[in-house]
Amino acid sequence: MTDRITKTDAEWRAQLSPEAYKVARQHGTERAGSHDNFPKEPGVFHCVGCGAALFDQAQKFESGTGWPSFWAPIDEQAVETSEDRKFFMRRTEVHCATCESHLGHVFPDGPQPTGLRYCMNGVAMTFEPKA
Repeated sequence: MTDRITKTDAEWRAQLSPEAYKVARQHGTERAGSHDNFPKEPGVFHCVGCGAALFDQAQKFESGTGWPSFWAPIDEQAVETSEDRKFFMRRTEVHCATCESHLGHVFPDGPQPTGLRYCMNGVAMTFEPKA
């Protein structure tokens, strides 16, 4: 289990851009196609809030949705899920296990080997190329 990182709302606002704050701390969703411009090289996607490693480039796939999509997290304990019932829908929300930043949602329509599509907000992540 990872130690939780907690900050005040003022600390989150000071650290994050307005758009990252809206998505990560207020459970928003960025516009499709606005933040899936990450390099295609090997590397790791990290939480914008705390820097925790979330997804590996090797698990990323082109979903055609306009959001970065992955078939699995880098480690099952890197993310947590909860039920999201907003907008008259029932979805599974994905958030960072370390700082609880909202990342996106997971759907059962992804490729093998998991059959899952972790549909993430690009603004909620940073990318670090492998050295």
